[in-house]
Amino acid sequence: MTKKRRNNGRAKHGRGHVKRVRCESSGVLVPKDKAIKRFIVRNIVDASAIRDIQDASVLEDSVFRKVITAVLLKRLYVAGYALPKIYRKVYYSVSAAIHSKVVRVRSVKDRRNRAPPPRYRPGGDRPQGPPGAPGAPGQQQGGQAGQRAPGQQGPPRT
Repeated sequence: MTKKRRNNGRAKHGRGHVKRVRCESSGVLVPKDKAIKRFIVRNIVDASAIRDIQDASVLEDSVFRKVITAVLLKRLYVAGYALPKIYRKVYYSVSAAIHSKVVRVRSVKDRRNRAPPPRYRPGGDRPQGPPGAPGAPGQQQGGQAGQRAPGQQGPPRT
């Protein structure tokens, strides 16, 4: 008989039994190796503290409030203060994950593709650190201006 998946839908290789976990949406017990796992990352301060900052703001216009809040958050980040976050690992059963569109059904050809999908990052490729930090934009990486590191490729010198 033909096999639909090379791992039979499990990651149990060599183990006889695997503990079960609760599905986040349906509540059914699913083997931990078969469950679809995702991390949920949320800001702790986001809802309450930012609302308090907006309420304490002198400006009445909501557009200005949003701008002031965004500027304040950026200054906190540049100053090296990272807003605290909640990291939570959730498990879904296969049927619940498909139903809630956590994962999609793929064709036989596309099931062979094991590469992760491209990540969506709304603020650009990576967060900008404080100015002067390693990797900050506009900085030379090692050496003086106009010189190349050994083995570094570039346009030919004339």
